[in-house]
Order: sequence, then structure tokens, then C-alpha cells
Amino acid sequence: MTSMTASRAADLVAALLFVLSLAGLSQHRTSRAGVVYGIAGMALALVATVVVSAQSVSAGPIALILLATVIGAALGLWRARRVEMTQMPELIAVLHSFVGLAAVLVGWNSYLEVEAHGSRGRIAADLTGIHHAEVFIGVFIGAVTFTGSVVAYLKLSARIKSRPLMLPGKNALNLGALAAFVVLTVWFTVSPSLPLMVTVTVLALALGWHLVASIGGGDMPVVVSMLNSYSGWAAAAAGFLLDNNLLIVTGALVGSSGAYLSYIMCQAMNRSFLSVIAGGFGIEAPPGGDQEQGEHREIRAHEAAELLARARSVVITPGYGMAVAQAQHPVAELTRRLRERGIEVRFGVHPVAGRLPGHMNVLLAEARVPYDIVLEMDEINDDFADTSVVLVIGANDTVNPSATEDPASPIAGMPVLRVWEAEQVVVFKRSMASGYAGVQNPLFFRENSSMLFGDARRSVEGILQALGPEAGPGPAAPAQGVTAGR
Repeated sequence: MTSMTASRAADLVAALLFVLSLAGLSQHRTSRAGVVYGIAGMALALVATVVVSAQSVSAGPIALILLATVIGAALGLWRARRVEMTQMPELIAVLHSFVGLAAVLVGWNSYLEVEAHGSRGRIAADLTGIHHAEVFIGVFIGAVTFTGSVVAYLKLSARIKSRPLMLPGKNALNLGALAAFVVLTVWFTVSPSLPLMVTVTVLALALGWHLVASIGGGDMPVVVSMLNSYSGWAAAAAGFLLDNNLLIVTGALVGSSGAYLSYIMCQAMNRSFLSVIAGGFGIEAPPGGDQEQGEHREIRAHEAAELLARARSVVITPGYGMAVAQAQHPVAELTRRLRERGIEVRFGVHPVAGRLPGHMNVLLAEARVPYDIVLEMDEINDDFADTSVVLVIGANDTVNPSATEDPASPIAGMPVLRVWEAEQVVVFKRSMASGYAGVQNPLFFRENSSMLFGDARRSVEGILQALGPEAGPGPAAPAQGVTAGR
């Protein structure tokens, strides 16, 4: 068997492992096996690439490849060990930017190689037009992914404001950039030139920046998923340029799965999928988003403990604030204590809770919360009316009644957890500030809602201390001991 045949066989096995990885990651019980399949596939692909390269290039380039692999592996292991779960969304955005930048560099290198060697190189004379189109499209997708991911990282890490950028005629700017790209692609295919390459690179960098900057913070989970899809198509484009079938297959898998996930999330948020692709579906939050809409009631940890001790059933709705406070382990302990008392406890998880799809599910699994009591929004929403107490821990926009009651709200039409239908709601929050989308939440001022201010982890630990290990269950009763506050 020749080295090339062995390489293609390795690519086929690696592609199958990637498919198995995606299948495994689709279910909680098989997710570990899915990760192992993915690692094995990537390791096999890297070894096969190095082995094939060793047959056709000198020792110098091989040494550089190995050096780059070692450096990349060291950086990856370092970041994986140090990164907090709350930092995962921005880390993923950074990784997407690397994929986009790699696609841009591959496209430029391939263009310069063909221009230097022409038909005498690896591209036949009758295929140069197709190659030029591949280069142009690959550079465009990669550059859009690069700057879009950088802006997503800056927003997710709070280095820039999360509110959408509202330039005059922003939709016309986006459509104009896409139309210009089509014209430039035809022009470049017929008559390639360095100025056109520079033009499309600058155009794509600017478009990627504007697409994501125009999207509001409340919609960033969809943006992360969509950038994942973009990075996949960028990788596939690089695969065509490098004549690498595995890169094409892997890019197509990532691109299509990311697009489908984005479509599902858009349905969950009542957003238009085409609007996500076009960018800028974020709506600027109205002024005065932090203005209070009445009086809220405050509650202390021991009062919340009394409320829970008398409850028949409890639903916990986690959000990004729980992740920031790293409160998942105390929440798991609270769940165990309440269930030991005979109180029904379940979790209601919104599809876009947090800033990354599945973020809350991972945190709860990490804390060993039984998976069968973690329910999705559609599974739990009809049960809130029969629930004694709802604990809203760090969630905001996903439990905002304005989505269903205020047609003028920026989040109007977005499906939310209807926690306000429960007998009592306790909202864990640091302050009365609006959520990530910049929209005030009327839930805070409802008659059946109480605010428990402070760090979520410390608040839950305070409830655990007040509950005590031996207190018995009591009859359900309304909230007591709350005080009015501004």
C-alpha cells in the first residue's frame, strides 16, 4: 500500500470517527464517547498528514510542522486546564477566529503559488478559473469568520458593549457588500489580480465586523452557533484549495451541523434564520432599560428557606448568573436536600440559557444533578401554574414576561419560561439592573415575586444553612416575611 493510499484510508477512518463524535455528542449518556471519537479522529488526521508530508518535502518543513503541532498542543492544554466554564463562549469565539484566519492565509498562499507557477504548478491550465473562484470565496468566508468571531469574543468578554451597532442603512450596507462580493468574484475569475485580492479581503473583514457588531447581546448564543457554521465552511473551502478530502468532509460536518443548530435556536427565540445569516437582527434596547417599573420586594436567605420548606414542588431556572457565581454545586446540594424532604424538584432550562447552547446542561451535569429532572422549556412550561416555588438563579431575559406581553419589546415573540405563573418566584440577582439584552424585566415587580440580592453561590449556601440537615417537610404556604424595597 502506497503512502497516498494509506493517507486516504486514514482520512476515511478519521471522517467516520468525526461522524460518530457528532452522534455521541447529541446525547448526554454518550457524550464522553463522542469526545473520545473526536480526539481519536483528529489525532489520526494529524499523524496521516505528517506522514504524507514527510514523503514529499524536506526535513525543514517537517520540523516546522512538528514544532507548530507541539506549540499548538501546549497552548490548547494550557487553556483547557485554566478556562472557566463561564469563559467557554468567548474561548470558542476565539477558536473560530483562528479557523477563519487560517482559511484566509491558505487562500492567499494558494493564489500566490498559482500566480508564481501558473499551469506549470499543481493546477492544470483549464482549471485555473475554478481555482481562482475557490480562492476568492475561501478568503471571503474566512475573513468574515475572523473579524466576526473577534467581535463576538469582545462582546462576550464584556470588552465592548453588548448593544447592537445601529449604523444608518445597515441592511443596505450588508446587501451592498454581498453584491460587491459577487461582482468581484466574477471579475477575479476572469482576470485575477492582486488589487482584487486585497479588495475582497478588506471588504470581507469589514463585513464580518459589521455583521456581528449589529447583533445585540441577547442574541449572542445564536451568533456563536452561526460563527461555528461559518468556520466549518471556511475549513471546507481550505480543504478544496489544499486538495484535502478530510478537511472538506470535516468542514462540511461542522458547517451543516452549526447551521442546523442555529436554525433550531432561532426557532426557540422566534427569530428569522435568514436574518441571522444577513446579520444585524439585534434591536437597540430602548432608553431607560434599567428604570424600575414599580416596587419590588426583597427576601433574605432564611426567609427563602422557609418558603422552600413549605413547598410542594420547586422548579429551578438557571441562567448565566449561576455560571458566573459558580453556584451549580450548592444548587445541586439544595436539590438533594429538598428531595430528601419529599419535595419535588425539577430544573427548567431555556434553549439559549447562558451565552452558549447547552451551557447550563453541562454545568448541572458537572454538579451531578440527576439528568432526568433537567427539563427543556417545552417540557416544563405548562407545569409552572402548579408549582409552589420557582427559583430564578441568574436568569433574566429567558424569564421576561415582556416577550409575551409587550409587542414593542426588543425580545417580543421570543419563547420564555413562564415562571410568573407559579405561586411564588424568588429571583437571585446582584442588583435590579437589566439583563444582557438591555431590557428591564417586569417579573421583578410582580406581586408573587421576591428579590434575593447578592452573589448566587452565597445566597444558595445561606439557604442551605437555614434549612438545616434535619428539618422535616411542611405544608405549602405563601411567602412570608418579605419587606418592601425600592
